[in-house]
Amino acid sequence: MTENLRDLCKQLRLAYVAEVVDSVEFSTPQDYLSNVLIKEIEMREFAKVERNLKKARFLENKTLESYQWDSASLRLPQTVTREQLEELEFIKAHQNLVLVGAPGTGKTHLASALGRRACEMGYQVRFYRVSHLVEELETAYRNGKLSAFRKKFDDIQLLILDEMGYVPFSKEGAEILFQLITEFYEKKSLIVTSNLEFSQWNRIFIDSRLTAALVDRLIHHAHIITYTGESYRLTNALSRIN
Repeated sequence: MTENLRDLCKQLRLAYVAEVVDSVEFSTPQDYLSNVLIKEIEMREFAKVERNLKKARFLENKTLESYQWDSASLRLPQTVTREQLEELEFIKAHQNLVLVGAPGTGKTHLASALGRRACEMGYQVRFYRVSHLVEELETAYRNGKLSAFRKKFDDIQLLILDEMGYVPFSKEGAEILFQLITEFYEKKSLIVTSNLEFSQWNRIFIDSRLTAALVDRLIHHAHIITYTGESYRLTNALSRIN
């Protein structure tokens, strides 16, 4: 490709034409131009998905294709089907998902896989272990930068809060987290995973009124998915030992 053509692509913001211009198959000039532009669009979409996945900060690369939907421990509510989950209908409707069950039963896998699907469909997603998010919120608050920190969530359409209940929060941390969750209420979507039933959330948030208000906002427009079985990780570990 000549430098002149590179400059033209740069001016037109055709970031990927240079990579395909010599490899596109065609039979007519019209075919060539169409195929080059189609490749540009495809590569832009691929790059967008990669950026979304990087920004989401998933801890593991989990997919819906590898998820065990037929697990005996998984209980979907009557309000949602597997197909609706895979199509992310809950995000389109600004609804939440709350995944409750023992550690190791597949909650984080499903939450991460749905988050990945959301990234692939063009949604802005962010994944957090809840304890880490509260630490960052508290640090921002103490440094007088809470407002700037919360602006990071303005464009987020799906926030995944993993492991709610493993670590109790300070009163300050609980209140700040409550404010953030309130900002998502009926505007965006949350996926929350927890090893505790709602009646036990006082252990984390201490203040019973705050806990009640938080649970009310989470479940008002939510699908509650429960896991009744034992830990996959423990079962697999024991089977290897035996």
